[in-house]
Amino acid sequence: MEKRTELYRGKAKTVYTTDDPERLILHFRNDTSAFDGEKVEQLDRKGMINNKFNNFIMDKLEAAGVATQIDKVLSDTETLVKRLDMIPVECVVRNYAAGSLVRRLGVEEGQELSPATFELFLKNDALHDPMINETHAVAFGWATAEQLAQMKSLTFKVNDVLKQLFDDAGMLLVDFKLEFGVAADGSIVLGDEFSPDGCRLWDKETRKKLDKDRFRQGLGGVVEAYEEVANRLGVAL
Repeated sequence: MEKRTELYRGKAKTVYTTDDPERLILHFRNDTSAFDGEKVEQLDRKGMINNKFNNFIMDKLEAAGVATQIDKVLSDTETLVKRLDMIPVECVVRNYAAGSLVRRLGVEEGQELSPATFELFLKNDALHDPMINETHAVAFGWATAEQLAQMKSLTFKVNDVLKQLFDDAGMLLVDFKLEFGVAADGSIVLGDEFSPDGCRLWDKETRKKLDKDRFRQGLGGVVEAYEEVANRLGVAL
């Protein structure tokens, strides 16, 4: 597999084309950013941890019947993936109140949410990823009603699988975001990544934060927290 041109450079990953038009390479960098890129740092080993963590989680989801774009690991920081036509809508599930939900609604951080809440956000850095609803997505052509229904169903399936996985490892899955794409056959497939960059994880007993909030809030020990999560799950680093 030959890596060719840079297709897209995100906050923490770079996507490359390959000599196969149906395959891309995800390169996980050490870059760490918050507040729409206003705070950026390089954290040694982070790219490696997120790459291996993501592959571990995606393997678990594949085993549970959730189709993902993962093909195979190429190196410590690179993974070969299937090319998808990405839908520019992020799906967010919240099991506990944290982050923007607390700021928007004035509720107490850590409140358990029953049922878990589901939200949609437009993936647009210039607009700071605004919250949208299903009719916005359909009216503006970002996704069809059928695609959104599948995305919502798959997101809750992921939540069921991963809540239990993290609970067994002594952690609370507070919230997370997922991105989906359309495969060549028209099916909805889970894309992008699942790592501590895009979810919140707390220790079940102490509520210690083990995710990117350590970077956002200046708590320190970001990479160490990511490593702790990986070690608890049995991810081979």
